[in-house]
Amino acid sequence: MKIELAENYGFCFGVKRAIKIAEENKNSATYGPLIHNSKEIARLERDFKVGLTDDHKSFKTGDKAVIRTHGIPKNELEELKENRVDVVDATCPYVTKPQQICQEMSEAGYDIVIFGDEAHPEIKGVKSYAIHGAKVVTCSKDLEDIKLKERVALVAQTTRRVEDYLEVANYLIPRYKEVRVFNTICNATFENQEAVRKISKRADVMIIIGGKNSSNTKQLFSISEDFCPSSYHIEDENDLDYEWFKDKEFCGISAGASTPDWIIQNVVNSIQNNVNK
Repeated sequence: MKIELAENYGFCFGVKRAIKIAEENKNSATYGPLIHNSKEIARLERDFKVGLTDDHKSFKTGDKAVIRTHGIPKNELEELKENRVDVVDATCPYVTKPQQICQEMSEAGYDIVIFGDEAHPEIKGVKSYAIHGAKVVTCSKDLEDIKLKERVALVAQTTRRVEDYLEVANYLIPRYKEVRVFNTICNATFENQEAVRKISKRADVMIIIGGKNSSNTKQLFSISEDFCPSSYHIEDENDLDYEWFKDKEFCGISAGASTPDWIIQNVVNSIQNNVNK
């Protein structure tokens, strides 16, 4: 069986940057998971003494707090600084962008619409920058019962599918006097999604590697499944079922933006050792 990796996969710029920041700040703690990959978080704790807390109030004056790639709500960031916590901001610049847009557009009098998952930490942070509040939607249907002002600003979670974002934009544009659509889906997301689209069209079986709580990995899996019904979302080689590969000739592999190379290589090696004997 042939095994092939997608043209683009794995760690994105923002994750690489965050990992480097964490490694350079030993004996610190991240507020919330730095990235959505429990195995990499465990490595940082083991090798670099970078802990994890889900409560920003647990940081005391002088403690070092590393802000996760997804960002945090504006009021919590301000509170950390007011309490003289040593804040090391590892928020991805692609996440900072929609935060800034929400604040600027909200101050300018626009109603803010955010396309994404309201429960996701990125969106919790982005929404907090809209000073007059924001509406969070997952699809155009969510907008049917929402009344907005004549001027609307639209941003997207950085890891969403482009096609779904366009559907929301196309719903808003003919219904409001002014709709400003900001492209806040990051380049790595575009590239990884296009790459998985291409390879899944040719594959007999697709393996998508990434955390079960990783939004961008879920999007890759969804795209892969559209073109290759035998698609599987795994966290590491321990989730593999070798029956998936029976009578298959071509296995395609992709990975989410928070998936380290060492996990990807372990998966490739396991497939090679157990299927291609």
